[in-house]
Amino acid sequence: MPALAMANESVLDTGDTAWVLTATALVLMMTIPGLALFYAGMVRKKNILSTMMHSLGAAAVVSIVWVVAGYSLAFSEGAMNAFVGGLDHVMLYNIGLDELDGSIPKLLTAIFQLTFAVIAMAILAGSLAERIKFSSFMVFAAAWTLLVYVPVCHWVWGGGWLTGDALDFAGGTVVHINAGVGGLVLAYLLGSRRDYGKGNLAPANLALTLIGTGLIWVGWFGFNGGSALGANGNAVMALITTQAAAAVGAITWLMAEYAKRGKASALGGASGAVAGLVGITPAAGFVDVFGAMAIGVLTSLGCFVMIYYAKKRLRVDDALDAFGLHGVGGIIGAVLTGVFVSPALYPEIADVSLLKQLWLQVEGVIATLVYGWVMTFVIGITIKKTIGLRVDAEEEYQGLDLAIHGEKIAD
Repeated sequence: MPALAMANESVLDTGDTAWVLTATALVLMMTIPGLALFYAGMVRKKNILSTMMHSLGAAAVVSIVWVVAGYSLAFSEGAMNAFVGGLDHVMLYNIGLDELDGSIPKLLTAIFQLTFAVIAMAILAGSLAERIKFSSFMVFAAAWTLLVYVPVCHWVWGGGWLTGDALDFAGGTVVHINAGVGGLVLAYLLGSRRDYGKGNLAPANLALTLIGTGLIWVGWFGFNGGSALGANGNAVMALITTQAAAAVGAITWLMAEYAKRGKASALGGASGAVAGLVGITPAAGFVDVFGAMAIGVLTSLGCFVMIYYAKKRLRVDDALDAFGLHGVGGIIGAVLTGVFVSPALYPEIADVSLLKQLWLQVEGVIATLVYGWVMTFVIGITIKKTIGLRVDAEEEYQGLDLAIHGEKIAD
């Protein structure tokens, strides 16, 4: 989030504060209800409530982890400052109401960043749908946020070893790659759904998915625009590039799907829009409209190829394509940020060669993939060997709504 480094005013700006307050609410809306509905429409009817509970559960447990220790470890100095921060702000202590981060209250930065941690965990949950124990999910969410999300966030935005080098305007690396690879690893540890590749896994209600897409799309203005940490031209450009990438991403996917199947589906349009949004996230305040549209097209095509052609070769049941959309989209967007970054919008890039910036982007991607893969595996296998990850066969057949939550959607 480059605005953290660029914002150097020492006077509270009420306009900037009002905008970031609004953006914070928009990003939380992306998770509950946006992502909850987006994912819920793609599962079977017997698992709609349990899938939505992953978004609600993530919002609850990640918020607690963040205010207790996550923010401090991500954004304060410590003995291991290149890797992770310290404990100066545990429970948000030692942050006065009048203390500023640029032109906005520091506490506002903390709550804005909280919403990013929340949605990262909720995105990851898409890989785990229809078979994970809710109790195990909640334990995993707390551990993964503290041990995976927080360190990577510190590397990129909190003064760690990638801060100022690997460009990530609003979370392509921190949120999307992180969540995508985490979901893939845990899906591997869980194993495939029992009907995967055999029975009917058709979505129950794609109307919910389209409603969720709309809420996510609107909320993404807060996600990207809010990352300017001010009501300024940088935020405006982030909104423009976000809209352009999402629109061209949706059109690209629909065209690719029509070429492959002879039909352009509602789910395809929703997936293409999300792919475009994911791809532009690391670049939103760094690229112009041409760059945004190029990123939207290329990210959408890359995610389309992943989901339609390469997914089967992974032999992992990434149930709702968290890795296919967010992991792959984040990787493509992060790398292309180095290609399309505009010196007019980010003057600091003028003295950096294209090859050097590309390497810095790739370095950030590789570090996130490797660290996320290893740490997610360690957390997941520990939970699997202790309290267990997966529901039993009878509960999976019955549906997690009734088996876990004792509720179901009426026939």
